[in-house]
Amino acid sequence: MEIKEIIQKTNAFLADEFEVSPESITPEADLKATLELDSLDYIDLVVAIENNFGFKVKPEDFQGIVTFQDFYNYVIERVKQKELV
Repeated sequence: MEIKEIIQKTNAFLADEFEVSPESITPEADLKATLELDSLDYIDLVVAIENNFGFKVKPEDFQGIVTFQDFYNYVIERVKQKELV
């Protein structure tokens, strides 16, 4: 899967799942603030990632993820790892 495709797919499900405008999802934007995430929303986010990309997410994976770019990098890396298996 291409990086551009991963980012587009990620933005689409985030905008839909968390009911935010796609324009508010930019690489430098704060993930938690933009999506208005609380602890229960993180569960929804994990489920959405697992359903869309087919890999398991651990809670500690979110440490250090602040911006959407951090999030993209995480998803891209995990997708690449999955493709190598």
